[in-house]
Amino acid sequence: MRNAIIAAGIIAMASLQGAGAAAAADLVIAMPNWPSGQATANILKESVEKQFGLSVEVRELGTLTAFAGLDSGEIDIHPEVWRPNLDDLIKRYAVDRGSVTLSIFGVPAWQGLCATPEAALSGITAVSDLTDPEKTAMLDTDGDGLGELWIGAPTWSSTGIERVRANSYGYAPHMTLVEAEEEVAMAAVDAAVATSRPMVFACYAPHHVFKLHDVVRLEEPEYDRAKWQIVSAADDPLWISKSTASTGWNIAHFHIAYASSLAEERPDVAAFLEKVDFTPAEITEMTYALSVDRKEPAAYAEQWVAAHEERVRGWAK
Repeated sequence: MRNAIIAAGIIAMASLQGAGAAAAADLVIAMPNWPSGQATANILKESVEKQFGLSVEVRELGTLTAFAGLDSGEIDIHPEVWRPNLDDLIKRYAVDRGSVTLSIFGVPAWQGLCATPEAALSGITAVSDLTDPEKTAMLDTDGDGLGELWIGAPTWSSTGIERVRANSYGYAPHMTLVEAEEEVAMAAVDAAVATSRPMVFACYAPHHVFKLHDVVRLEEPEYDRAKWQIVSAADDPLWISKSTASTGWNIAHFHIAYASSLAEERPDVAAFLEKVDFTPAEITEMTYALSVDRKEPAAYAEQWVAAHEERVRGWAK
């Protein structure tokens, strides 16, 4: 009897494993932890399933893990790879190894620091103002004498670079540099604007915050390549202290990345990805829908694809 039970258990496990294997998705899309990346990942999933009849899994992953997955073949697509933030990873995987392909089209973007209207009216309009302890004191919310500045989520590559910029510009000693998830930071911005409290924070566009609030981008020197010396985080754990960046960010774009093997295994999907051409205005609407209207990424993507059916078909031709 006992043997019969064991045998039945083995058969049941084998059956479950077989069912799991049968249910494995044809493609896997990495989903980053910011609103536009969540929206575009799900829009790509919905579009590919409708146009090519494939099953697609969206898997939430950090960028480093996603690139390793693209390299190994475990991940097929990353919907939003920012440049110049991720140029180090792009060089390693796309240029040196050739295992990752970056789509030619890139959505124009920019990065920097922003101030709420109250902060700007109080005299913080340029990054140089952050080196003045009297001005940064107004950004203090916990009574320790130091102003707080959100520099990004812990897993973002830009967050470390913002810490480098704080050191290079010289305002790091006067500020507490806060790392937190974007949802938490944007809630703090909402509260600061609602209560007329001055606040300065890392910002990027396209983003819904510029549609929601009259925030001001801080002035800073234009990008100077000679003054940007970012040591590879993969090569040196002390990269932040050994790097310098004392000017504004370079012009930014973000692209779809996909495993180079996809061009051979599913050339139709690779060609589709090369034609996807989201606009900055659309990206702003996506972040607004997810962050302000609180729409679920999958449900939003289904609605978006239905509303842009002809355009999506054009991408697939």
